[in-house]
Amino acid sequence: MLELFKAGGWVMWPILAASAIALAIILERFWTLRRKSVLPPGLGEEVREWARHAHLDPKHIEALRSNSPLGEVLAAGLDVRRRPREVIRERIEDTGRHVMHRLERYLNTLGTIASAAPLLGLLGTVIGMMRMFLGILDHGIGDMTQLAGGIGQALVTTAAGICVAIPALVLHRYFRGLVTAYVIEMERQAMALIDTLDTVAHPPPAAPAPVRRRSAAG
Repeated sequence: MLELFKAGGWVMWPILAASAIALAIILERFWTLRRKSVLPPGLGEEVREWARHAHLDPKHIEALRSNSPLGEVLAAGLDVRRRPREVIRERIEDTGRHVMHRLERYLNTLGTIASAAPLLGLLGTVIGMMRMFLGILDHGIGDMTQLAGGIGQALVTTAAGICVAIPALVLHRYFRGLVTAYVIEMERQAMALIDTLDTVAHPPPAAPAPVRRRSAAG
């Protein structure tokens, strides 16, 4: 492995750095985007129960805000629960955009690595071909060692760039899809909370009591 790395020349160093950064991002995102940490099971129903029974003191809301991304979105709605429905919805949407931005943290970097790694490999290929042709000019076509060195550098850097790019691209798309699914679920939970707050603020009118008919004998 070390010999292959040396054969690739100096281009292998930026490819190695890109692979290390990509690995760090992948591990961090796998840990941060765990479902139970983003969408704790049962949290939405628990918050709706708070709203129905008016158990909404500031301590409850602050604890909810620091609980998870879903809790932060729901807490934003509870902050303005006494305002009109449209105001509550706008506040939730504003908070949701900030939460989504945090969930997508480092994904642009991972996507950049997925795009740049093959280009670094191509750069190594070009440098290897240049080395090979310059060797031909200096020593003629009979020096097979010079030819092999240039071709080896071209192949090694190309393969290294592709090996970094493929998992980075696949996992970049996976994390994007995961964040989208989480955002859709948070929207569903937020709309359910808005409906609950609306029902608490504007309860349906009670049905009128039936009128008893007086009997003819009475």
